[in-house]
Amino acid sequence: MTVLDPSRDFWISSGHALLDRTADGRLAVTDDFLRAILARPEVAPVEESCATERSLHAALLDDPRRPVSDMELSAFGDPDGRENYQIVLGFRDALLAADSLEAFYLSTFLSGDISIPPLFLDQIAHVVTRNMLEGVNDPFRARAAELLFRSQRVTLQEGTVMCADEEIVDMHAAGQGQSSLERLIAENDTPLRSVELDVLTEENAEIYWERSDRFDTVLDLTFTRPGLDALCRVLESWTAHFLGADVSVTPVRSIKDERWVWHVGLDATSTGILNALYKGEDVGEETLVNLIALFRLEFKQPEAMRADIAGRPVYLGLAQDAKGVLRMKPQNLLVNLPLAVPA
Repeated sequence: MTVLDPSRDFWISSGHALLDRTADGRLAVTDDFLRAILARPEVAPVEESCATERSLHAALLDDPRRPVSDMELSAFGDPDGRENYQIVLGFRDALLAADSLEAFYLSTFLSGDISIPPLFLDQIAHVVTRNMLEGVNDPFRARAAELLFRSQRVTLQEGTVMCADEEIVDMHAAGQGQSSLERLIAENDTPLRSVELDVLTEENAEIYWERSDRFDTVLDLTFTRPGLDALCRVLESWTAHFLGADVSVTPVRSIKDERWVWHVGLDATSTGILNALYKGEDVGEETLVNLIALFRLEFKQPEAMRADIAGRPVYLGLAQDAKGVLRMKPQNLLVNLPLAVPA
């Protein structure tokens, strides 16, 4: 298993330490990682679980690769429990059939048949991203990488773009009878950094490491700020890690390109906005305000692109939805780039 430097370890909850490395630095499934999946609260037996389910769960903890027959599942008293196990076992079998977690993740989206629940795909994105960031000492980059597997609540305030973890914000807001990051901040003009969720700055960024598994720091994605630059580096690493493509990503304020030929939305909202802009459709200001970041991606080796558009930039978009939530789909960057040789 991977041996980590405890002084700089982060995202322990990803399960990274439970996995082995392949010869090419990718992640190989282990029995302990499968046990961690089985121990998830969504999978572990509950008080109402039948004896058959409890017995099967115990047997799988003992041997996580154990075959499970349809006959065993048919003995479940609860149809929902039986269906849940069919999903979990399908996920397990797909992991075991792949050469690595990275191969599983990429092939899942390339197949177009997404039957694995999002919570499991986010878990894989979490641990793969942790592997991708091995040796990275930039806390901004680690915090920016959380966007790949955790949804964010966005606050647009006086020209700034602040992202806080949706689950953590909702948890705080529920305790205070509030429903948004703005209300969590304060009644009126209290700065965001004065509440329990600290905004990462160059002065305090080192606090991230000891709090990484709490997901309780705020990322400033305002243009020219370190957080946005860090996200660019994350997108470059994500592309290289999965596709082996060497790209550069830079933030831009707008797309002013008469030869705009390709774009990729990094979430559902930005995909819709970029598609409309590309077609020359009128996009209202009330919609454009949701577009919180634009990027220009360029291949350092143009021959890696489709020949008909080699050398042209690819524009990327990032947007919050109508409820102020950013749900990035990092898989879009893997399946929608104009590669000369498809992934």
